[in-house]
Amino acid sequence: MKLLLLVIGKTTDSHVKALIDDYSSRLSHYVPFAIEVIPELRSTKALTAEQQKATEAELIRKQLQSGDHIVLLDEHGSERRSVEFASWLQKRMNAGTRRMVFIVGGPYGFDPSIHSLANEEISLSQMTFSHQLIRLLFVEQLYRAQTILRGEPYHHE
Repeated sequence: MKLLLLVIGKTTDSHVKALIDDYSSRLSHYVPFAIEVIPELRSTKALTAEQQKATEAELIRKQLQSGDHIVLLDEHGSERRSVEFASWLQKRMNAGTRRMVFIVGGPYGFDPSIHSLANEEISLSQMTFSHQLIRLLFVEQLYRAQTILRGEPYHHE
């Protein structure tokens, strides 16, 4: 199974980017993994939040393929402990999913059309984090899940 993290806008903080790159490299030892960046919209002051979400939705749909298992990282999604997330990920791998796409939306969240495409929605916390940090936290959790599934000592419980 291939894992793809689809994000809107590049990571601008060099320290956060270095950490994302580190965990991405570690994760790639276990599964094929990539991060795809959809460029941020320009001139958004002229757009309403709904117009911005609709435009982002068009760009997101262009990155999706038939058969993708789509998971939105959304504050209204279900929360899981790391061990539960690892188990959930293993079930998807065992089900023969070829490509799992995790999507971080723009500043206003997702357009309803993207919600309707999603197979699932996951929340990393009830707290709000910047889009920069969510990328880092999520890539670390993907790495953690792989180490849990292999019984490696990274995760302690």
